[in-house]
Amino acid sequence: MIPQVHLHSLCLLILYLATGYSQEGKFSGPLKPMTFPIFEGQEPSQIIFQFKANPPAVTFELTGETDNIFMIERDGLLYYTRALDREARSTHNLQVAALDASGAIVEGPVPITIEVKDINDNRPMFLQSKYEGSVRQNSRPGSSIGTLTARDRDEENTANSFVTYSIVEQTPKLPMDGLFLIENFSGMLQLAKQSLKKQDTPHYNLTVAVSDKDFKTLCSVQINVIDINDQTPIFEKSDYGNLTLAEDTNVGSTILAIQATDADEPFTGSSKILYHIIEGDSEGRLGVDTDPHTNTGHVIIKKPLDFETAAVSNIVFKAENPEPLVFGVTYNESSFAKFTLIVTDVNEAPQFSQHVFQAKVSEDVAIGTKVGNVTAKDPEGLDIRFSLRGDKRGWLKIDPVTGEIFSVAPLDREAGSPYRVQVVATEVGGSSLSSVSEFHLTLSDVNDNPPRLAKEYTGLFFCHPLSAPGSLIFEATDDDQPSFRGPHFTFSLASGNLENDWAVSKINGTHARLSTRHTSFEEREYIVLIHINDGGRPPLEGIVSLPGIILTVVFIRMKKDKGKDNAESTQASEVKPLRS
Repeated sequence: MIPQVHLHSLCLLILYLATGYSQEGKFSGPLKPMTFPIFEGQEPSQIIFQFKANPPAVTFELTGETDNIFMIERDGLLYYTRALDREARSTHNLQVAALDASGAIVEGPVPITIEVKDINDNRPMFLQSKYEGSVRQNSRPGSSIGTLTARDRDEENTANSFVTYSIVEQTPKLPMDGLFLIENFSGMLQLAKQSLKKQDTPHYNLTVAVSDKDFKTLCSVQINVIDINDQTPIFEKSDYGNLTLAEDTNVGSTILAIQATDADEPFTGSSKILYHIIEGDSEGRLGVDTDPHTNTGHVIIKKPLDFETAAVSNIVFKAENPEPLVFGVTYNESSFAKFTLIVTDVNEAPQFSQHVFQAKVSEDVAIGTKVGNVTAKDPEGLDIRFSLRGDKRGWLKIDPVTGEIFSVAPLDREAGSPYRVQVVATEVGGSSLSSVSEFHLTLSDVNDNPPRLAKEYTGLFFCHPLSAPGSLIFEATDDDQPSFRGPHFTFSLASGNLENDWAVSKINGTHARLSTRHTSFEEREYIVLIHINDGGRPPLEGIVSLPGIILTVVFIRMKKDKGKDNAESTQASEVKPLRS
């Protein structure tokens, strides 16, 4: 067994040989802030430092980012139990405190920093296991193919993370080896020696290495040689003759098939053909869809044909590739074709200029006022006659020639606004074809409806004799369009003779209260007339003031029967609200 003093000397010797990293170059000392640089990957159970404490301190405590790696003994011996990994944590921030026998801190805690130093323990890795690039045939040496990228997890900007790229192998080695070059530091891949031809070798496979000072990693790169567009499309024939169609041929119909061929590599942008109409169709009535497998062009109708505007059209097609032609190659007459489209006339119904015509007038316009008009034309130039359909209230008439619409009866916004009717345009002669459009007439409001009670009030009564003044609440309304402020009615008694017995007071813009002024009423029926004014502009005779609003009030006498109150009707000083 090794004596204790010899074991302690051995630990200090191990500390001296393995570390020597403290700020003062010592391996034991008082408790104070310190920094220790330690290389990652070293053997575990390495001693870092031994702290000395002054009495009454008897033990030490370690806290912070220990990660269950760093430990401290009671005698202040700081060590770690596992190899460190800079890529997991580059700095460990610890705190050490000295404790007395009861566990109370007597020194510290002080910060202890462990700096994990990098070693080259990470292999450089490509971001992809396989890359694919392309180069056009006949490209010049120096043409860029792409860039390969690798990463090394070791410390940046050090020799451990510095990587270089190289080509390990090229297959096939035709027409020679070394056709490609990769820049050592950037990873940019280039064509090196000569231009390539797709018909010789359509693609190459490279093995590329990325290396740091200790490790090497390989990846595969496939380079495809792409055909260049040096052949132009050629039409099978330059003139597709005449094609006669009726102007009512359905939109979407295929009317012609055209065909061109291209000698470039099939199913590439160099051989795909797109057909364009370059002359004879300024209205865009035709279009051409290309079959991707056969390059056949199908000519379709995109918009309705029109005999009246284009009876004969000389259509010219151009066949093009989506891929640009190489320098020095241009489209020639072989890439153009034509045909003549002849459109025959079909009798068509008149056409309105709008689907819906709209107009707005005041509801109090005089009979015979023009309230709107509609327009239509016949494609064949025939005369048109207009008529109305659906004028259920008989408010309107239309001039059969001009399309002007007039009022023939009083209009009423409250009866219907907007007022909708149909307008029919019928050609004169021919097949008497017709079309229909809508006419919507919006009526703006005028103050032409007198105020009235919001509902019918019946059976209103007070119990006789009155023990206290009573009141009844009623509501007014009218049928005109309310202003943005809402209704604003005013109320008054219709006769000054009523003012001794009754009073009317306004509650808000629609409600008022009728009250008795005293309690000395006879037992009989009273008729009270109320004026309601709507404050309209302009005020109209017989509308602002309304005679004839009758509130009937009945007093009912209470009777005694066998010493008990037997009321023929409920006694109340105020009945609210009014009952209907």
